[in-house]
Amino acid sequence: MGSHAHTLKKTFSPGKDICSPGSEEEKAMFLDLQKSLRQQFENIFPDKLAPRTVVIIPSFSLDEEILSKIKGHTFYEERLLCLLMLLRMPLTKVIYVTSVPVDNLIIDYYLHLLPGITGVHARQRLTMLSCYDSSSKPLTKKILERPRLVERIRQHISNVDEAHLTCFNVTSLEKTLAVQLGIPLFGTDPDLFYEGTKSGGRKIFKSAAVSIPAGFEDLRTREDVVNSLANLKKSNPALRKAVVKMNDGFSGEGNAVYHFETSVDANTEKNIDESMATHLKIIAKGLTEKGFFEKVHEMGGIVEEFIDAEIKTSPSVQCLITPLGNIEVLSTHDQLLGGDDGQEFIGASFPATDEYNISLAADGKKIAEVLAKKGVLGRFAIDFISVKRDNDWIHYAIEINLRKGGTTHPYFMLQFLTDGVYNAEKGEYLTASGNKRFYFSTDNVCKECYKGLTPSDLIDIAMYHSLMYDGAAQQGVIFHLVGALSQYGKLGLVCIGETAEKAKEYYDKVIYVLDKECEI
Repeated sequence: MGSHAHTLKKTFSPGKDICSPGSEEEKAMFLDLQKSLRQQFENIFPDKLAPRTVVIIPSFSLDEEILSKIKGHTFYEERLLCLLMLLRMPLTKVIYVTSVPVDNLIIDYYLHLLPGITGVHARQRLTMLSCYDSSSKPLTKKILERPRLVERIRQHISNVDEAHLTCFNVTSLEKTLAVQLGIPLFGTDPDLFYEGTKSGGRKIFKSAAVSIPAGFEDLRTREDVVNSLANLKKSNPALRKAVVKMNDGFSGEGNAVYHFETSVDANTEKNIDESMATHLKIIAKGLTEKGFFEKVHEMGGIVEEFIDAEIKTSPSVQCLITPLGNIEVLSTHDQLLGGDDGQEFIGASFPATDEYNISLAADGKKIAEVLAKKGVLGRFAIDFISVKRDNDWIHYAIEINLRKGGTTHPYFMLQFLTDGVYNAEKGEYLTASGNKRFYFSTDNVCKECYKGLTPSDLIDIAMYHSLMYDGAAQQGVIFHLVGALSQYGKLGLVCIGETAEKAKEYYDKVIYVLDKECEI
């Protein structure tokens, strides 16, 4: 047996031309690749018949400990399955990579939604790849640890001059992957990461001259946080709560809420320090006070007042900065927040209320203009707290998400399915045929009794109770996070209607039907 060993050959060897991650060579190669994105945006993006390959990496490239606290985080990679709608363009190829394989039934469900294209035709242009790794490492890290998988992705790209990479968020990991694949990345250079942190965001808001909560940024130590909390209380004795935020949290998981004593004298630096164990409520389940402050030290953070008002909402604005430098306000949303202190993202309705969506979009555009000058690229969202005082709405900017987020995929689905556009100056969305559309979306339908429902079960229930999206009426329900249902009882919905009330009716009907089917 040993005599034949010399005849064995390795089936794969990593390319020798791959440069070291983070090196000056990699930075230069990345910048060179990014130049081609402008040409693609001018020549390929507008042409529905242009050949192209879109590599989709729906990675949550976040702190691994924070990531591990998000229930069913690997299934969040299914949210960008909305981008399979790109296959409606007959010469477009899509390569979609996930941590674990996506059930074929889920893929078929999305392809069934494609207008004007058969599922078979779309399937021939879709490549689904998997790392077969459900750990809490970010997906992109898993991919980079598998050079054979990187090579497989490369082999499926028809022409690198007609291809680009799109991701959930962009870090140095995605930058490295773009260079290894030899294609540009439609997203912000991670060298600009700070602009999207909580601290960087506060500075951007100041530059844009929009309202922000009183607070302090660039905090690193527990002492910094304690001093900031004390200073906030001294400047506003009536303040009941303040929010402590890690610079790079997700969906509220990097936040904590500090509850002040009623007596101002009890809120000295010494008393605040000693009361942390009982007065600081950390949102991420299982994260200790010690662990929380270690994260603040590691990534930095902010402290800001908790905005209190009798009438208060949590809207957001989604914008796009194109490779040509143009700014588009894509959407406004009213976010539904949950948890004891309203720090957890539950869902959103689109568009935001008529009372303020036009002024909200205007503030969003001011912020986008500052970000564009900094070199930001792609889709991002800005979160606000809006309060009504004396019949006027004041919008406090609180966070920039330089990535795709909870409001990205619902709007993608609406746009792809109806071929419409949002007019930010009028605050309304019109389909290609001129009809208004609204939606209510959520990532967080989650009930213990839903556990055990498979994707097949959900599709059967949806068809029997007429919960599928109706392409002719351009109304109905689109499901996502379907893979998380059986294990976690968790599901996402986009409910599209001709009125906001109709959209909410679809949502209520889904919950009613699922509850009945699961015999609550």
